[in-house]
Amino acid sequence: MRHPLHPALVHFPVACWSLATLADFASLHWGEPAWHLAGVLLIVGLVMALPALLAGLYELSRVADDSPAWRSVYLHMGAMSAALLLYAISLFARLDHAVLVAPGATALACSAFGFIALATGGWLGGKLVYEYQLGGAPPS
Repeated sequence: MRHPLHPALVHFPVACWSLATLADFASLHWGEPAWHLAGVLLIVGLVMALPALLAGLYELSRVADDSPAWRSVYLHMGAMSAALLLYAISLFARLDHAVLVAPGATALACSAFGFIALATGGWLGGKLVYEYQLGGAPPS
């Protein structure tokens, strides 16, 4: 039985980015402690997304050429790439000379749309595992 690394690694960026989005909108009420936490979570999520992405690319090489899952694979990759890009823009929109500042409308919008892309990509990832049985041992 093989145990793929990608599904184990994606929990870190998913958790960090989801909590960053929550903290971003909480910052509208609680101010600096919340938006500062969101910035730190964005950084950790972006750093942790890199090994998850690399593990996903490795898993991609194991998908059979004739697999009916390819459409969902590409949609999953697109949604997660969009999430990574939107969260990166959200982070850079709140940096002032490498110092975190309060998020503006652009950072908040990117965070919200990043969460939608993240949720879509996560759903597609679940579809790849549960519907197409990718990333696990073939049924015996």
